[in-house]
Amino acid sequence: MSKNTAVGVDIGGSGIKAAPVNLKTGEFLEERYRIPTPDPSTPDAVARTVAKCIARFSPGRKTAIGVAFPGVVQHGVVKTAANVDDAWIGTNMRELIRDYAGHDVYVMNDADAAGYGEYKYGAAHARDGVILMTTLGTGIGTAMIVDGQLVPNLEMGHIEIDGQDAEIAAAESARDRLGLDWDGWIKNLQRYYSEMEKLLWPDLIIGGGGVSKSHHMFLPHLTLRAPIIPAELLNGAGIVGAAAWAASEHKKAEKARKDGEKKAARTTQGD
Repeated sequence: MSKNTAVGVDIGGSGIKAAPVNLKTGEFLEERYRIPTPDPSTPDAVARTVAKCIARFSPGRKTAIGVAFPGVVQHGVVKTAANVDDAWIGTNMRELIRDYAGHDVYVMNDADAAGYGEYKYGAAHARDGVILMTTLGTGIGTAMIVDGQLVPNLEMGHIEIDGQDAEIAAAESARDRLGLDWDGWIKNLQRYYSEMEKLLWPDLIIGGGGVSKSHHMFLPHLTLRAPIIPAELLNGAGIVGAAAWAASEHKKAEKARKDGEKKAARTTQGD
């Protein structure tokens, strides 16, 4: 693979998807590969499946690989697990996948991956300021990018409104679960996004998730300070964002390694 290619993997509750990504354009270089998420979705079972997805594209040793996970991931360790087995909590995901794949990987929250993908190649491409990405689905995933810097693990779908998690009333799943028509759901969305504006003061809001394909049914009916626009990358955002973020982190790691080698060489010469 060329230096302008990275591999992205997106772990979901029903499927694990992967593709090599052109880092200049954000486009898939090969057709997306998908394997059903193992049931039960234990760490070993999922890591083994992720390794198969990675092997499908035979990445080189220097190819960056990013993996998006449906939960909080801090320093490579899973802290929450929304749609996969609870055994993930406390697991060093980066080390586990590396053991199965034989390749280093960079791991991150799936909403963060989607938001970063939209920033790099989609609806918020190269926009400055505070960008809030929301994914409306079974729950509400959120990501925030501030002047190009990702703020990781921003779990703003779980803020409390009227004594309950906001996503209970405002996620896309609430329309069926609560028997809401579009107008009823829009009222709940208005409450949620108004609260986001009070807390975060975003310059731009992006509405993503599966329901974004019907954005004309609800986004124009929200009254907000910031413009709110639909996501562009749709279901590919997690793969693309994970790949791009991994490439960025890999570049930083390589620079740190080279700087360390230069410093060591100067110290040796001084001796």
